[in-house]
Amino acid sequence: MTKPPSVPERRLQLETLAVHGAHADIEGAVATPIFQTSTYRTHDRRDLSYDAVRYSRLSNGPNHLILQGRLALLTGTEATLVCASGMAAISASLITLVAPGERIFFQRGLYGGTQMLAAQDLPRFGIGCDIAQSDDVATWRAVIQPGTRVIYVEAMANPLVTIIDLAAVVALAREIGALAVIDATFASPINLRPATLGFDLEVHSATKYLNGHSDVIAGVVAGRGELVKRILTTQNHLGGCLDPHACFLLERGLKTLPLRVRQQNANALALATFLAAHPVVTRVHYPGLNPARFVPAAVRDAFHGYGGVLSFEVSAALAAQLLGRLELAVHAPSLGGPETLVTRPATTSHLGLSVAERAAIGIHDGVVRVACGIEAAADIIADFAQALTPG
Repeated sequence: MTKPPSVPERRLQLETLAVHGAHADIEGAVATPIFQTSTYRTHDRRDLSYDAVRYSRLSNGPNHLILQGRLALLTGTEATLVCASGMAAISASLITLVAPGERIFFQRGLYGGTQMLAAQDLPRFGIGCDIAQSDDVATWRAVIQPGTRVIYVEAMANPLVTIIDLAAVVALAREIGALAVIDATFASPINLRPATLGFDLEVHSATKYLNGHSDVIAGVVAGRGELVKRILTTQNHLGGCLDPHACFLLERGLKTLPLRVRQQNANALALATFLAAHPVVTRVHYPGLNPARFVPAAVRDAFHGYGGVLSFEVSAALAAQLLGRLELAVHAPSLGGPETLVTRPATTSHLGLSVAERAAIGIHDGVVRVACGIEAAADIIADFAQALTPG
């Protein structure tokens, strides 16, 4: 775990920080070398403290520290921690922040893995989990139970890309003495920096935009220093560390993050605009189509883009056929990589929910989710045009 370097470095633009931030001069290497070692020689034998031990499982090798420093600069937070996956980041955070007998209040329409964690695993640790029945944050105060220690939301809910009033979430958390935690995976630090809204902690599946090349599984925790330090201790106990080579790949991916995300933003808007005018498409979910309508005014200025993910609705039969007709877009889960990926949430990310549970959050069999890559927008649109043509 590292803190952001100097104030002058903070004044650099995100594009520059992504390339140069928190870089360490190691034998003149322009790219950080891979420290493919599990342990390190102890130089100060007088310091017998736990923190003095250099060991890769403790997330304190050079690859970890340099990467975490750069992530802190990009997120604008006091400290960050890299983890073995996004779910490792989420689970270690929540287990750390909430004690047995206490509760977590979740936004509805959660990512399927988080939903299963709340429904099946956290209760086994004595942690109560409540899920909002509305996206209207103003209604939450009346239903939040005593003992709630965390309000957990997502920057953009999967797969309908819903954006709620995140500023109101932070205000509510302050009012009841809870921590405000956000999964900012869909936004990335290029489109949203939750710390500017007052969130105590953010988590990312770095598998997605942060790495951006569909070749790493990783997670990130970022936020207040004392919280991240506590979560690091939990991760050290549970073992969900990131290996040095994955750290190297993630740091490499960060260098092109601003370029990739802005291309994906543009591609998603172009595809959403095309789909919204298509006769067989009944609805398109993408806040960038009309931010004034779909993004709460209180947080509109905080967003600098609406990501590369959109979803749209067709008949269930066409949704099933579409996946086999696409030629460029790949039928596969995940998002944020260079290639466009397409899935049906009812058969992938939300398969673990019942039909009624999916319907309650608007995920029907005809919903198709698209995670745009960095291809030419015209080629992506042409691919969907031919796939949607009857015949």
